[in-house]
Amino acid sequence: MSDSKVGILIPCFNEETGIGQVLDDIPHARLAQAGYQTEIIVIDNNSTDATSDVACARGARVVFEGERGKGRAVLTGFRALSPDTTHVVMLDGDNTYKPHEILRLLEPLSSDFCDVTVGSRLAGKVARQAFRRKNRLANSGYTFLVRRFYRAVVTDVLTGYFAWRREVVDALQPHLTAAGFGIEMEMITKMARLGFRVYSVPITYDQRAGQSKLSTFRDGAAIMAVLLKNLSWAPDPECLCPAGEETLRQLDAPSLVRSA
Repeated sequence: MSDSKVGILIPCFNEETGIGQVLDDIPHARLAQAGYQTEIIVIDNNSTDATSDVACARGARVVFEGERGKGRAVLTGFRALSPDTTHVVMLDGDNTYKPHEILRLLEPLSSDFCDVTVGSRLAGKVARQAFRRKNRLANSGYTFLVRRFYRAVVTDVLTGYFAWRREVVDALQPHLTAAGFGIEMEMITKMARLGFRVYSVPITYDQRAGQSKLSTFRDGAAIMAVLLKNLSWAPDPECLCPAGEETLRQLDAPSLVRSA
């Protein structure tokens, strides 16, 4: 593990009240003890507050994405990764997800149990009033559909806490098109179709710092649109990882529309 380097991506839009605590809580010493070098990259998605100033003051590398939308910020973060990055973690800057749990997501990757870990709030520990009932019900519904139609072993498809092996990010990135909050759904459904081994890890979910940017109905409709659109998506065969061909056979691949 001595040559491992984890890039920690934190997409932010007006998160000055939460980003400082997130950065303070990153377990640098424990990551180093486990053999990981770390690089912290904050993606400022055209904030109008002091998000970048707070991040810079704590030593994070800040990159700027002027066109708003979480999907655009995530792609900018992927492109900003250093060439020697071996693992990638992503979490939000509002302090809902706990950085001290990063190693919990990385361990299944380093032991070759899977290629991607997804932090599951629904299977984890949720603080009181952190998850509105209607959001929990919608997430449960989306998760059922993804498990049923994409055969993905996940228990929370709308989480913002991920860890990847670097080669997964490189393979996934060219296929991502979602500009907004549909990005998590797009990543999970396309990773499933690409044949990557995706598993859930229970995490803690706390009340957010600052105002939520999520619109329940507008963003919910966009997320459902991504789920339905990707039912007819399949990668070209040369894009598949070794498990991908079997995944496509199980999903009746001949009936799918192939597009890179």
